[in-house]
Amino acid sequence: MAGVHIYFPDPWPKKRHHKRRLIQPAFIALLPTRLAPGAYLHCATDWQPYAEQMLEVLSGESQLCNTCEGYAERPAWRPQTKFETRGLRLGHGVWDLIFERPPASRYSPRADA
Repeated sequence: MAGVHIYFPDPWPKKRHHKRRLIQPAFIALLPTRLAPGAYLHCATDWQPYAEQMLEVLSGESQLCNTCEGYAERPAWRPQTKFETRGLRLGHGVWDLIFERPPASRYSPRADA
């Protein structure tokens, strides 16, 4: 895949429900195996505690690199979802995260090196 977009997944705000969140270490560990080199993962949420957890989980995956320091600015090309519109109307912030799988090296390591 060239990219994955996950916009405003259910934050499952109750602590006992956090295990149901989509952005979990096991899921994020699987993603790089499905992403092409140079592909990206773009997530957005209007729930600050979930944004913090997303940043922690994504930053913990060694096969993904954050394209920004912390959170990204909302790209002009990202559509504004109904959840984002609702969140902004309620005074919530919106946090975007854009991570990428680094491009593969053009050169293979030499076996005798």
